[in-house]
Amino acid sequence: MRELQDKINEETIEAYGQAGFERWRNQPYRGEPSGANYEGASTGGCGDTIWIYLQIEDDTVVDAGFATDGCGSSAISGSMAAELAVGKRCEDLAAITGETVLEGLGGPGLPEDDRHCAWLAANALLEAVGSYYRQMAARPEQD
Repeated sequence: MRELQDKINEETIEAYGQAGFERWRNQPYRGEPSGANYEGASTGGCGDTIWIYLQIEDDTVVDAGFATDGCGSSAISGSMAAELAVGKRCEDLAAITGETVLEGLGGPGLPEDDRHCAWLAANALLEAVGSYYRQMAARPEQD
């Protein structure tokens, strides 16, 4: 069993690099934060869906999380997109693209066949911030 696990770990490090491997094993930002008040989702042609959850206060992301029903590449992409969002003002989230997610992963990033997962995560993030802006636009004017 140990040999099999070692082989899986080696193949994962080769595909994602050491930083991607650590993110795959630990998945920071996994789950919905207790204070999340906005969410977005994106589903790819592969069938994977990534959900991004944001806790926004005073137009700034104070916490974020993700969930996925997809592969390891979806998980590390969702994790990275959530991490990139924390501490940013909502207006700055539009600058987070699939390429930004890949750059954040460093190293090989994702296998070529899975690179679309980075764009799924970025799109889910845009959907989440879009839900924030839709809710803000629906609020009555304050005097």
